[in-house]
Amino acid sequence: MVAERVQTLGGIAVADPRRVAEITRIPRPPNGAEEVPAMLSRLLEAHELIIAETREAAARTAEQGDDGSNDVLVSDVLRTNELQTWFIAEHLVDTPVVRA
Repeated sequence: MVAERVQTLGGIAVADPRRVAEITRIPRPPNGAEEVPAMLSRLLEAHELIIAETREAAARTAEQGDDGSNDVLVSDVLRTNELQTWFIAEHLVDTPVVRA
């Protein structure tokens, strides 16, 4: 949805996975295996980062009157990541968050 919105507005969406890996703000996972609580904690942190960035972007689109982009950000990105954050956090209830 985000890529389609970018293209609709005349931009060029990043489609190459190597480029995405270069520009992401989500830290790379460690090499090798890791404990499940650490993996879930990293996943939770990634969703929380996406939520924070999406809220900032949604505020900017609202200020600029870009209702279409705001709708995509809030309806598709924000709500999806909030739901995933809740779901993952529920699995960590009896397991403390591990900072890897």
